[in-house]
Amino acid sequence: MKNQTMVVEFIIVGLSNYHHVNTILFVVLLVVFLLTVIGNITVVTLSLVDHRLQSPMYFFLRNFSLLEICFTSVVMPRFLYSLLTERKSIPLPGCFLQLLLFFLLGTCVFFQMAMMSFDRYMAICHPLHYGTIMNGRVCFHLVLGCWVMSFLLIFPPTFMVVLLPFCGPNVINHFYCDTAALLQLSCIDTGHIEVMLLVAAVVVLPGTLTVTIISYGCIICTIMRIPSTTGRKKAFSTCSAHLTVVVILYSSAIFRYIRPGQRGTHDFDKVVSFVYCVVTQLFNPYIYALRNEQVKQALKDIFGRTISKCRRIA
Repeated sequence: MKNQTMVVEFIIVGLSNYHHVNTILFVVLLVVFLLTVIGNITVVTLSLVDHRLQSPMYFFLRNFSLLEICFTSVVMPRFLYSLLTERKSIPLPGCFLQLLLFFLLGTCVFFQMAMMSFDRYMAICHPLHYGTIMNGRVCFHLVLGCWVMSFLLIFPPTFMVVLLPFCGPNVINHFYCDTAALLQLSCIDTGHIEVMLLVAAVVVLPGTLTVTIISYGCIICTIMRIPSTTGRKKAFSTCSAHLTVVVILYSSAIFRYIRPGQRGTHDFDKVVSFVYCVVTQLFNPYIYALRNEQVKQALKDIFGRTISKCRRIA
């Protein structure tokens, strides 16, 4: 170790080494990023300005949308910059900051998805007690609990990764700073960190998935008792859209992180990471909020008032 040069920056390979492919990726991903941010900002704005969207469900959706904006912004701007300029280097502090924020926010996404599924369970299966149980104080503490649990689970192992010595090579075969790639590049044995990361992943992913499955299972049983065929179809349509996102997000994350040997990455790992970093983030605001009839009506009302004001001014 005395004769080795310590790494001062990492080279992030990205998804492709071909210029024309990177150009296409830049255009596509820029559109995806803008749609994701615009969709989530729309949800946040509507839930703040419209009096009809003040229930606990929209409080959770507003927080979830803010979380999605932050999570997407951790990876996408830096990746878009590297695609545009073909500058793939990132200094160690920037890489470590991205690593910490990515896993902190990503973990919080799973906790908040479980929390929202529990909220829907309470609203549909226990409507008479919903307003009493899910009051403002409880909702605030649930959101706060998601952040605290995420920090307690993720900060220790990621901070230990930050403290690792890196002596070269410095090439990360990914499109962001990922723990598996960094563990492979370290000069020392990282077995204890791999175990900590695996334990955290097992707690977060199967744990929150269990809450989500039980909640939606109870919701589906309640829906089956709805006498109206139209009502059942509408409810099933909403649940199926939510469950599709859940299946895609959890299957990709579980495949990526719940497995022994967290060192190194392969090209297929990048594809799986792309699914839960980009694809699901694009669809979340549209499936969870913008398909909702109340949200649609609120959006129409705002557009209507805006157009009327513009006509009066003209």
